Amino acid sequence: MHTMWKGTISFGLVNIPVKMHAATENKDVKLRQLHKACKTPVKYEKVCPHCEKELGTDDIVKAYEYTKNKFVVLDEEELQALQKEQEDKAVEIVDFVSLEEIDPIYFERCYYLSPNEGGTKAYSLLRKALEETGRIGVASMVIRSKQQLAVIRVYKNVLVVETIHYPDEVRDVADVPNIPAEDSVADKELKTAKLLIEQLTATFDPEKYNDDYREALLDLIQSKRDHEEVHIPTAKKQPSNVTNLMDALQASLDKAKKDKPATTKKPTKRKTTTRAKKKPEAG
Repeated sequence: MHTMWKGTISFGLVNIPVKMHAATENKDVKLRQLHKACKTPVKYEKVCPHCEKELGTDDIVKAYEYTKNKFVVLDEEELQALQKEQEDKAVEIVDFVSLEEIDPIYFERCYYLSPNEGGTKAYSLLRKALEETGRIGVASMVIRSKQQLAVIRVYKNVLVVETIHYPDEVRDVADVPNIPAEDSVADKELKTAKLLIEQLTATFDPEKYNDDYREALLDLIQSKRDHEEVHIPTAKKQPSNVTNLMDALQASLDKAKKDKPATTKKPTKRKTTTRAKKKPEAG
């Protein structure tokens, strides 16, 4: 499993060197965009609309647009120094809370934690303490240049970091349009709805749920492959440095004729035959 971050988790005076690994993966079926005529993948280029030219990586800088068309340019060295400063800090657990106190709307992404060199005993200590107290730790950390609020908890004998949104990142429910202020439902309707919920209530088993769309899409793709409905991009015609053989031969012949010195020939006297004119007969 790829290690995407190394650091130290600390609570009190206990320090745990850990490695972090992505706990989930995106299994969306990625579709490419092709040119309809020749089935060639569409290429997206970075072009400056002002200079009207394509840009390379070295031509691009990062900036913050603080007002319309006004930017503060940030050097890559400045960003890297700031990131390094934050990443060097240990991830400190500042509070322990109950998982039920955090609404699921705050949760973002999940990462597995494994003990780094020399951290096995402290890792086991935190895991056992969290399990027996039923608490999770709230901490702050930097992941991929962004400071994250996170919780540390136990999942199937593994410590996991769950990044959570800051309060100002969660939009105010008051801004959601067309929410009815009061419940206007009949008692009979409510009773029926509650009965239906009871009948459909079950123990959560993630294995019973499938991504039907993804499976159907993969089946469609496989079916097209089996029936050889596969499109190969039209090969781009490359300029050839090899000249046509007949053209080369003819050009060589023409050049040879042109370069060959002309030979002088003596003029040949043409023999002429004189014939006597026939006299007209007398009438």
